[in-house]
Amino acid sequence: MSDASGTDASGILDEALERLHTTGPERNGWLTNHAPMAVEALVRNGRASTVHRWLDRYAHKLEELPPPSRPVTADGWLEALGDPTRITDWTRFFARELDEHPWREVLAEWWPRLLPGIAASATHPVIRTGHAVRTLLSSGDEGATAPRRAELAHALGYWAARSRPLPPLTALAAAPTAAAALAAVPPVPVQEGGIRDRLVQLTAFPVWGAAPDPGAAKVLLTELVTAATHRYATHGHGEPIMLVHAATAPNAVLRTLPALPRELWAPSLAAAWAAAAAVTAAYTPAESAAPAATSLTAEEVFERAAAHGDDHTIKFSDTALDVGDPLALAAAVRAIELNPPVFSPPGTATGSAEPHRSGPTGRSRPGQATPGQATPGQAAPGTGHTRTAT
Repeated sequence: MSDASGTDASGILDEALERLHTTGPERNGWLTNHAPMAVEALVRNGRASTVHRWLDRYAHKLEELPPPSRPVTADGWLEALGDPTRITDWTRFFARELDEHPWREVLAEWWPRLLPGIAASATHPVIRTGHAVRTLLSSGDEGATAPRRAELAHALGYWAARSRPLPPLTALAAAPTAAAALAAVPPVPVQEGGIRDRLVQLTAFPVWGAAPDPGAAKVLLTELVTAATHRYATHGHGEPIMLVHAATAPNAVLRTLPALPRELWAPSLAAAWAAAAAVTAAYTPAESAAPAATSLTAEEVFERAAAHGDDHTIKFSDTALDVGDPLALAAAVRAIELNPPVFSPPGTATGSAEPHRSGPTGRSRPGQATPGQATPGQAAPGTGHTRTAT
């Protein structure tokens, strides 16, 4: 199990990562493999004993690593950047780099090269990187095991292969706070289709987050994570799966800051703001909902998320626990309510979930919605937005 610092003393995380490193970061051509991130969050929050059961349930979504093409080299990497057919080439490149150099040095060299593509693949590569770095930071030098270093290679390789910058953006009026900036983000004109169809419509963001020094950048990034997490409590119904990334992506950056040179903290804040704003513009609903308070403790909230089993819900609850205040916990409970569960709730058949079927985006989805929720391709109640997959 995990100790108070979140360090895994059971070896289960390494076992899980070894299982997963024979699989690719995507399925069906572009849908993300969330398992490495979810199992890290489960272990981090004291749920290591549930990991292998969770992986068994997720296994039908895993695909083999794509075949390699040709090696990525230190001199020729630019031509391979953003080429998804080179995912395995990139992963092998980073595995070699991490075998030959300390992981912090590799991260510091490549982080600024990858930041412009932070929104790639719906921000999943940077989120996976944040989970991998958190594990390495909590492990210490002696605990940076081969599976944990390999996980960083997989995360960075995925990011490099899918890297794609946002379109050129103009600056709107400055916002005084992160919450005000998120509220001022203009939605894309046509909120239909997948995230790639939406991000190409971006034209402008409010100005926010000018940091005079690295310390200020960390404070502002913490503010952004808090604001995005809180906003889910009132706006998550716009697209319950996708809007979690407005919080989990900047939190991945925040988790990575301690491993980076301080001169990279301000550009990291700027990239995190761009990611949060992009997801918000793509999926924010026209109307907010009143947040519902919760009396659950942080431990109880994560217990419910783990029992629920949805990967995005687990990861968002993990971020909500990082924020830790009552509205953040209420936001996590909201995610548990909005997203279809993977595992059957108490009082129903145990050990399995609803039968699965393919939704309109190709993602495997529960065949029956829980009360008050939409099945794939239907509008979530009161939102007018269809559910999309990542």
